[in-house]
Amino acid sequence: MRFMVLLKADENTEAGVMPSEELLAEMGRYNEEMVKAGVLLAGEGLQPSSKGARVKFSGRERTVVDGPFTESKELIAGYWLIQVRSREEAIEWVKRCPDPLEGEAEIEIRQVFEAEDFGEELTPELREQEQRIREQAAANQ
Repeated sequence: MRFMVLLKADENTEAGVMPSEELLAEMGRYNEEMVKAGVLLAGEGLQPSSKGARVKFSGRERTVVDGPFTESKELIAGYWLIQVRSREEAIEWVKRCPDPLEGEAEIEIRQVFEAEDFGEELTPELREQEQRIREQAAANQ
């Protein structure tokens, strides 16, 4: 089972405040521990929303809204993509994480859809296409 682990932003991450050297070292050890356990698939910090944009869809229309975005509690400061046996194991890994914002922080855990979750709607042809896309994307890394 794959899970997206989302670190919620706060005023400091949105202001572009960099983490301390101590926190960077702690996070490095935590990430290294997940790699050694075969759990970590990917993980990165994200730039503040002031450097981002949103694309709103309304039928065929697309509207671009430049950041910053106002509700920092709704924004993401970073993420991990992990592969574990269960939701409970994902929770246990997150509980081991160093305090990522050196104060109040919230981390959300969301299970990633797998091909089998889509049932019959994902035809054999669509499954082949999905597999081909995954392989091509992996080759781009």
